[in-house]
Amino acid sequence: MIRRGGELTSQGLGWAHGDGVDSEIVVSTRVRLARNLQGYPFPLRASEEDRARVLETVRSALGSITTTPDIDVWEIDDLDERQRDLLTERRIASRELVGPGRGDQSHAALALWSDDSIGVMVNEEDHLRIQSITGGFDPEETWRTVDRLDERMGELLAFAFHHEYGFLTACPTNVGTGLRASVLVHLPGLVLTKEIRKVLEGIGQVGLTYRGLYGEGSEVVGNLFQISNQTTLGKQEEELVGHLTRVVAKVIDYERSARAVMLREAPSVLEDKVWRAYGILRHAHSLSTEEMMNLSSAVRLGLSLKLLKMPRVQTLNEILIFGQAGHLAYAAGGSLGESEADAARSAYVRTRLEADEE
Repeated sequence: MIRRGGELTSQGLGWAHGDGVDSEIVVSTRVRLARNLQGYPFPLRASEEDRARVLETVRSALGSITTTPDIDVWEIDDLDERQRDLLTERRIASRELVGPGRGDQSHAALALWSDDSIGVMVNEEDHLRIQSITGGFDPEETWRTVDRLDERMGELLAFAFHHEYGFLTACPTNVGTGLRASVLVHLPGLVLTKEIRKVLEGIGQVGLTYRGLYGEGSEVVGNLFQISNQTTLGKQEEELVGHLTRVVAKVIDYERSARAVMLREAPSVLEDKVWRAYGILRHAHSLSTEEMMNLSSAVRLGLSLKLLKMPRVQTLNEILIFGQAGHLAYAAGGSLGESEADAARSAYVRTRLEADEE
């Protein structure tokens, strides 16, 4: 059943449970497919009437193929700034989709399965962005989830397709399969041992790239790197996903080796760094976003190396989400100044860490 999206409670948090494969290093895996409908201009060039028709066509198709679980649909024009921030901070909608009040954003929407298994962004850069984000390291199963929905929707919708180039997309780098697969990895060991540059240069030489937590245009903070494929033209989806899987598996091995080196050669320095970070998070009364991210990185490292018994990985993942400005403002019921947000952030972190100690 298709439902109108209401207040966000636990929606979009499935990837944060912390129980996936290699979750001590890999935070999440995301796969998305870009698709466009024949006969309509790309969203940024389309008229309001065209975008409205695309939205209704996609909504009808979703209603035809799904009975369970339910699908919640949020129309971006109906959301205020704080609600839009929640969608991006939970990483289930892009900043391009929820951009504030631009004319080219009218009739944009997010459809999200109630079990968090999959979602569809409508009228972002492309007419459809079919996506799934899961916890831990599992590119192949995440891709299969997206591929199944893509096949079902392709039976109902005429996708823009060229016999030579493949699926046609607004950005030339997505032409072909339209696939973008990414893995969010936590790499403090490689950063602290100064091996990270070599690793990043290496993935660039084999057709991959890296970004920050929120994808293109975002900075790397808290030693979180989002590794993804760069282009899609001329390759099969299975090939792209398999290549990403193999390369990231090597990065994970490098990170484990770097952590082992630090633990062997400077255990007291490492333990001091971890416990200092935990102490500040546990007792600070003001934390900026960057401070929270960097300190949480050290705690996450300590947890994986058994230098700490708590908090849980899920707690750290949720701090990553609920400690962001949009969630803090939403919880407060209004906008927050910088100092107010820093105080609210520290209070939230203290409360969550205290709960894990009990």
